[in-house]
Amino acid sequence: MIRQFTPNWFAATMGTGILALALPQVPGIGSSLKPIGEVLWFFNIALFALFTGLYGARWTMFGHEARRIFGHNTVSMFIGTIPMGLATIINGCLGFGIARFGNGIVPVAHVLWWIDVAMSLACGVLIPYLMFTRHEHSLDGMTAVWLLPVVAAEVAGASGGLLAPHLVDAQAQLVVLATSYVLWAYSVPVAFGILAILILRMALHKLPHESMAASSWLALGPIGTGALGMLVLGADAPAILAAHGLAGVGTVAQGIGVVAGLCLWGFGLWWLALATLITIRYWRAGVPFNLGWWGYAFPLGVYTVATFRLGTTLNLGFFGIVGTVLTIALAAMWLLVGAKTLAGAWRGNLFVSPCIATPN
Repeated sequence: MIRQFTPNWFAATMGTGILALALPQVPGIGSSLKPIGEVLWFFNIALFALFTGLYGARWTMFGHEARRIFGHNTVSMFIGTIPMGLATIINGCLGFGIARFGNGIVPVAHVLWWIDVAMSLACGVLIPYLMFTRHEHSLDGMTAVWLLPVVAAEVAGASGGLLAPHLVDAQAQLVVLATSYVLWAYSVPVAFGILAILILRMALHKLPHESMAASSWLALGPIGTGALGMLVLGADAPAILAAHGLAGVGTVAQGIGVVAGLCLWGFGLWWLALATLITIRYWRAGVPFNLGWWGYAFPLGVYTVATFRLGTTLNLGFFGIVGTVLTIALAAMWLLVGAKTLAGAWRGNLFVSPCIATPN
């Protein structure tokens, strides 16, 4: 189990974490669902700690094999799931931890956030560098998995938007806000470039192999996170920037955040419809389960959270209704994929490291 452990497993912490964060935001019944979300948050912490221990043990015990991940075209992309899984835990510190443990958890979240930022920046540039210098890729073999190392930075940026208002020091708030905007810009344009190529790839070479069926949903991740980031950072900007004599800039940032968030949500709606049609086609043909199925959860979840945020920002009940429907779909998917993952882990057939079988 340790020898075959790969970062793919951290996708389960992303899916679990985003469901925990979405449940309390359901209009009308969010307060009743919050205890369930909190339990999921604690469970996610345990899951992340377990996976960190297993992956750390692999590097300690089988380091010569673990290093091969950097030469593998696909598995290396999943390194990005580690900081993204951590980001959901950081957000849970704010959404659940403050009420449970008090404001003393905010500095913990702040430190974890900077660790998350460092990991996101590193994998966002080093994995593409390996793609350009070491990996062997082709257009017909491309999938949305290419997004995973890149998107981690914008996830950290959106997380920073949630963290900044909770910091007591005005300078720290400004630093986190500015850093979060940089993280958004570090990620979103690159992700959208990949999306453009992905559309071309699917038009020319049709859908990926059935083992990558869930990858069609990954594109919804940078779109939904991009929208959420603009909304939360725009909401932070007026107060934080006004404290530094930049009130006018803060007002502009708030307006840009709302408009950009709404436009990106519309783009996400197109991709959501497309991914649904693609998924129906795959499932009718019969798709074998693999850990890639967790790719259904986080993108849908972050788009759901962005939907709720638009509803509260614009005070439009429509987004609350849509977000509720999406949350039901997210919960159902989490239960399905979670059950299949548990069964596969018990049998041991999910512990497979392709990079061991691929000399490089």
